[in-house]
Amino acid sequence: MKKSVWVLVLLIFIGLLAGAMVARWLEDVPGLDFLTRSYKIDWSPSADLLVVDYNIHIGLDISLLSIIGAIASVWVYRKM
Repeated sequence: MKKSVWVLVLLIFIGLLAGAMVARWLEDVPGLDFLTRSYKIDWSPSADLLVVDYNIHIGLDISLLSIIGAIASVWVYRKM
């Protein structure tokens, strides 16, 4: 079976999402705050070129559990 880059990207996205969901569920557990603490990364390119004006906002809220989910999805991809 030929592996596709798009399958890898999809699996990484699903792993990040699953990790974020687990982090949200475990947010109230007092001993696991180092796993559930999230860091926000923002990128906002914008320009006004007289005829075209654009403003894009991309935000990423990532935690340690999200990174673990992404690593697990890469592992699953390699085992396929």
